[in-house]
Amino acid sequence: MLCFSKLQRQFYSPFLNRFALHNKFQSLMLTAKSRPICPSCSKPATICLCNRLPTPLLNNSVSVTIFQHTLEKNHPLNSARIAKIGLKNVGIVTVSDVNFDAHFFIRPLHQFCAFDFTIAKSGTITSPVSNMSFDKLLASGGAVDEIRKGFVVKKVKLCDEFEITVPCGSVLLYPSESSVDAETIDWEVKNLIVLDGTWAKAKRMYKENPWLRLLPHIRLDLDKVSLYNEVRTQPRAGYLSTIESIVYAMKTVGEEEDADGLDGLLAVFQSMVEDQRRCKDERISKPNS
Repeated sequence: MLCFSKLQRQFYSPFLNRFALHNKFQSLMLTAKSRPICPSCSKPATICLCNRLPTPLLNNSVSVTIFQHTLEKNHPLNSARIAKIGLKNVGIVTVSDVNFDAHFFIRPLHQFCAFDFTIAKSGTITSPVSNMSFDKLLASGGAVDEIRKGFVVKKVKLCDEFEITVPCGSVLLYPSESSVDAETIDWEVKNLIVLDGTWAKAKRMYKENPWLRLLPHIRLDLDKVSLYNEVRTQPRAGYLSTIESIVYAMKTVGEEEDADGLDGLLAVFQSMVEDQRRCKDERISKPNS
């Protein structure tokens, strides 16, 4: 054991404290790595969510596409994982953070044409190949109608980030100026696109993926307080988690028959929030060692 005089302890104290914190961090990391993790819900096996589902996978007729911010994927309170384990027809696409100079290639499924767009560092959208600018494309009702029949979008930065097919009948759940109340729409929704991240991240994803503006936008005019409220900051009532938004939107646009199963997903989410609150309370009540 090392012995230090009072003067030596005063001199070495900052370094010893840093060393102790480093050891504590390493110990926590080893503990975290040693804990079994469920491959389906990505939660520690002791608080696995999979066996909490009251019913098997819901065979949802309205498919769901979740665009997930990269920093949200491993967040302990990320609710998109519940959609992943609870819905049969769901896809999750990872989207990186600020991506100026990202290149987008859009190809309608029913036309032999394509559109190329690049987001410049200034945030402006340029069209180096296409004859039609992005703003003109948005203003062209005929072109947008053709694109909404289904299209493929590919995003490239330094490498291919994603390439997906956006089917006919897709809508974006996002409260933009052009969005309409989901209760009032008079067309059939076949695919629901949702942005998964904090509200600040969702705004960035929307801005940095201008092709989303080609889709009809719907919103939820609800005055509900999110179940997140006690453990994760929500700006105000009506700002819901990803799974809450999906459930309420799906009930509105055509999944009424599966209402009980959708409510079951909310029950799983509530139990996940309760797990987090309990862990937080235990950390607060546990004396410092």
